[in-house]
Amino acid sequence: MPTQDNFFERVYEVVKQIPYGKVTTYGIIAEFLGSKGSARMVGWALNSTKYNLENIPAHRVVNRQGLLTGKRHFGGNDTMKNLLESEGILIENDKITNMESYLWNPSAR
Repeated sequence: MPTQDNFFERVYEVVKQIPYGKVTTYGIIAEFLGSKGSARMVGWALNSTKYNLENIPAHRVVNRQGLLTGKRHFGGNDTMKNLLESEGILIENDKITNMESYLWNPSAR
């Protein structure tokens, strides 16, 4: 069975591959890593990136509905939103509009 640290590192490697202007979900990452149902564990991994010096674009990971559920982990309330909007992603009420047009799936590479 993989260790938590190993799982976290695998999450980071996937997140680093999300293209500029695209997003994915916690669940898509978990399923890609063979841990379907472990979306919360993906969230924990990304929450710990604030202590990681590597450039991991955690702001590109949202919940399955396109909600910016991780926004509180980015310092200010609008940091995650501002980062996504700077990449051309449209957001209304902390939710990505037309999520399908921005969605990236590592399985479809």
